[in-house]
Amino acid sequence: MSELLQTVSLAAGYNQAAVVRGLDIEVEPGEVVALLGPNGAGKTTTLMTIAGFLRPLEGEIRLYSKATSAPAHRRARDGVAFVTEERSVFPRLTAAENLRVSDGDPEIAMEVFPELRPLLGRLGGNLSGGEQQMLTLGRALARRPKLLLADELSLGLAPLIVRRLLEAVRAAAEEHGTGVLLVEQHVHQALRYADRVYVLRRGSVVLAGPVSEIAGRIEEAYLN
Repeated sequence: MSELLQTVSLAAGYNQAAVVRGLDIEVEPGEVVALLGPNGAGKTTTLMTIAGFLRPLEGEIRLYSKATSAPAHRRARDGVAFVTEERSVFPRLTAAENLRVSDGDPEIAMEVFPELRPLLGRLGGNLSGGEQQMLTLGRALARRPKLLLADELSLGLAPLIVRRLLEAVRAAAEEHGTGVLLVEQHVHQALRYADRVYVLRRGSVVLAGPVSEIAGRIEEAYLN
């Protein structure tokens, strides 16, 4: 199967200083891949580089089996969705208007999160944190992306909301073939929904493989 995403010896960072280096990461259609690691390991930097917001310092990013140096807006147009840890709602627009900002179908978002339907007339800034994150993720999934990059969906949210978000990510992979690269602070939650995992530490992959094979070694990888 052709990879949706492949990074080859990727180094990335800021002001020519590498935060991550030597990254070889793959995501195939229909799978959820968790990118785990302690704070400062380089997880967000990796997603921002793959999304096109940062230029690689070394190595290559391949999308749909072709090397790319396209800017973020072009990657988004070509099927890459990036959900950041900051809930990207427009506070002065209603939930319905927020859904119409993207190229997606608002009805798809409400199929994913029926909880949004009674909130359509409410301003984005008046929604709870969980409602805002459902709106943000629903808007991304409404585009039926080929590749979803999700950074800390669960940050500061109640367990019930976290489960709903991760269930939606898993469903997108299984039902629509979306490939997902998921950064998640709740390791055990991530492992429930992921197929494979990469563990970053100090900017390098220290452990990688199917969840079924390496789940018991992840805590040790964090500490060593």
